[in-house]
Formats: sequence, C-alpha cells, structure tokens
Amino acid sequence: VQLQASGGGLVQAGGSLRLSCAASERTSSEYVMGWFRQAPGKEREFLCGIRWEELSAWYEDSVLGRFTISRDSATLYLQMNSLKPEDTGVYYCAMSRIYGLRGVRGWDFWGQGTQVTVSS
Repeated sequence: VQLQASGGGLVQAGGSLRLSCAASERTSSEYVMGWFRQAPGKEREFLCGIRWEELSAWYEDSVLGRFTISRDSATLYLQMNSLKPEDTGVYYCAMSRIYGLRGVRGWDFWGQGTQVTVSS
C-alpha cells in the first residue's frame, strides 16, 4: 500500500489547515490509520489515529481539541485548528493493523510526509 499525504503549507498562528492522505488501494476495515509529526531536530511523534471501519479515534493530549482525524471512503484527513508555531514539522500518515498505538512502532505503511509551517 502506498500512502500520499498532501495539504501542508505555511499558515499563521491561530490559523487552520486540512491535511489529506490517499491510499493506493482500498483500505481494509481491519486497518487503523494515524497521523504523525516530526519537528525539526526531533523524533517523529504520534498525534492521532482512527479505526477505519468504526471511526473510533484516539489523540495525544498535545492536539486533543485542536486537531480532528476523519476519513471518507478513500481518504484520511487531519483538520488542524488553532495552530501554534510548535505545530511546525513534517506530517506523515501511516497505516497499521493495531488499534491504539501511540508510538512509531507497529505501523506497516507510511506516507512521504507534507510540510506544515506555522509562523508566529
């Protein structure tokens, strides 16, 4: 499976962006998908995930209430509101068979990343 993330860009603090992640194949209901961020000089961190079929989602505290993960039939989304300069980084989508993961291990497929820059 190939994942293609898009939608990044430059936005002022307090603004919003919506990221998309398209899969090259139809996503099985067994899978969960997630979003990650890698800030400059830091390790990649988990942000949120969603079970494809049941739409149940889980979030890291740093983005809870500001970011919303969702999907339609073929695409994963990340709606990001109230953006802060510390949200700057490369955003990745990923796919796994394991629900509830909060680290980078256990994800089977990764997208190439899309850059988000939040100016102060």
